[in-house]
Amino acid sequence: MDRKHYEPEHEAFGDAFRQFVDKVIVPNYLDWERAGIMPREIFQEAGKDGFLGMAVPEELGGGGVDDFRFNQILDEQIAYAGIGGAGLGISLHNDICLPYFLAYCTPEQQQRWLPGIASGELITAVAMTEPGAGSDLSGIRTSAKRDGEHYVVNGSKTFITNGINADLVITAVRTGEDRHKGISLLVIERGMAGFERGRNLDKLGLHSQDTAELSFSDVRVPVENLIGEEGEGFSYLTAKLPQERASIAVAGVAEAQAAFDETVRYVKERKAFGTSIGAFQNTKFVLSEIITEIDVAQAFLDRCVDRLTAGELNAADASKAKYWCTELQGRVVDRCLQLHGGYGFMNEYPIARRYADARVTRIYGGTSEIMKTVISKSIGL
Repeated sequence: MDRKHYEPEHEAFGDAFRQFVDKVIVPNYLDWERAGIMPREIFQEAGKDGFLGMAVPEELGGGGVDDFRFNQILDEQIAYAGIGGAGLGISLHNDICLPYFLAYCTPEQQQRWLPGIASGELITAVAMTEPGAGSDLSGIRTSAKRDGEHYVVNGSKTFITNGINADLVITAVRTGEDRHKGISLLVIERGMAGFERGRNLDKLGLHSQDTAELSFSDVRVPVENLIGEEGEGFSYLTAKLPQERASIAVAGVAEAQAAFDETVRYVKERKAFGTSIGAFQNTKFVLSEIITEIDVAQAFLDRCVDRLTAGELNAADASKAKYWCTELQGRVVDRCLQLHGGYGFMNEYPIARRYADARVTRIYGGTSEIMKTVISKSIGL
């Protein structure tokens, strides 16, 4: 279906990014998958070409355009190129971390951090999840005690995307006893004494994305690294969740579309019983069902992106998008792998990597069960 969602400038941006990806990332991607991390230098190369910090003001080195469609088309090209592991770090940097710096930082903080974020010299991460606190953010225990002009931070985080590469970690800390009003956000920087990175976690998929454990032992963080007001961290995180969930939904639909496209090519070429697999009625019916579901999901998601860009995407609609699009991704990739037969189980085929990468999208950014809970509140239940 003709989406009529993008303007020519979005299409040109997407084409330019895909050329960058094909030149810089695709030839090295499998090596990074085996290494379990993407080189830091890739962020700088992306920043140099204008693919980071699109919403950062021009005077601070960014693109100066607050239009999530630029993020969306970038995320789609990551999926189409089959580089989900490496691309996730870029998406997190642009879609999930940057909004906190734009919305809640002081002018001094923005002058200090935004140029490096836009250039890729400062890689970002957000640290919420702890070993004992996942979906229940109000249960975090990492503490930050005020000591003069510093906070002294103790605790640990886990499952942190960009955890090894990150220079600036937006860290949810407990500054008070209240479960919600006792949470604040501090930017903990690379090199601060007592800030340690644990192992790069061995995951089912997304292998080239560094995902780490972080620990804080009497880390002295200057008060000027507090984002916004003390005690408002929970409200800040809640306010930015719709964009995070929209970003994950975008990737989910794009990954489904990419898996579909690869499978159509495969079934046209693969022969069985004297004809192509694509000639079988079952194959036709399965792929017809898949493309219908993708088109319907894409229409709703594009509408959500429009509302997001206008500042009007609410928590319930973002949760619907995240829930539906990631569940769709899982169904589609599974059915496409089945149509590949035994070859679908081989890691040399992109569909196998997509299958492994897809499983976590129903978990991070809020599980499908949490999404349903948010949605149910919107209908008065």
